[in-house]
Amino acid sequence: MTLQYQYPEHLRHTLETLPSRPGVYIFYGSDQTFPLYIGKSINIRSRVLAHFRTQSEAKLLHMTTDIGFHETIGEIGALLLESQLIKNQSPLFNKRLRVARKLCSLRITEKTTQFVFSNETDFTHAPDLFGLFKTRHAAIDQIRELADQERLCYGALGLEKLTAGRACFRFSLKKCAGACCGQETLENHQQRLRDSLESLRIRSWPYPGRIAIEEKSGALTEYHILNNWLYLGTAQSLESGKSMITPTTHFDRDSYKILCRYVFGQDGLNIVELD
Repeated sequence: MTLQYQYPEHLRHTLETLPSRPGVYIFYGSDQTFPLYIGKSINIRSRVLAHFRTQSEAKLLHMTTDIGFHETIGEIGALLLESQLIKNQSPLFNKRLRVARKLCSLRITEKTTQFVFSNETDFTHAPDLFGLFKTRHAAIDQIRELADQERLCYGALGLEKLTAGRACFRFSLKKCAGACCGQETLENHQQRLRDSLESLRIRSWPYPGRIAIEEKSGALTEYHILNNWLYLGTAQSLESGKSMITPTTHFDRDSYKILCRYVFGQDGLNIVELD
């Protein structure tokens, strides 16, 4: 049953407590221990107001009894903290950024294409990996779509078995360039595959150990501590950041994407190696 939207008058009082600054906000239900929804914004109050006016969120607003928040120096801290809190607390209404402990990727060499998984392969340092998929099925869907675009061979991609000396069925339909029957070399086929997926190549962790990303706002400074694409926490000084220990854990897909998109592409951002 879909609830009819009504402006959440019962939450109006919470707006008085929300800052117009970056950070993470948390919608709580009657149980204050487990959140309903966690979000982030460079302006917490403005973003929460946008929720209040969104009719499709009637159920969330109806169930919410209180809204908390954690301020951060800027957007990087908010992104990293949001991702960490969602993984640790699994809010009911958050579908993205949920922890995925068994990610799938494609290992592409000169002659083979393999599906590999993060619980068996260290994605942090493994070479020749392309794409981060939540399931093997999602990886297969992507590679089938790419094969249709680039006339790649399902057999060479490991998607179907080939009979020795015979072309695949898709070759007769002119949907395969012929890696299966010698019309194209396997090395050329694999290079075309790699070129097509280059934007999805997984980067190895580019530092010998932990780093601190310095984020400033006026006279305030925070240091976001990471190692092997994993966010360890935020410190107020480099000395306290050095005390943070890297746990044994899985490859963190969301921290990886945050760093690649928002951090390593920025000019002038101060990154300090701690190890």
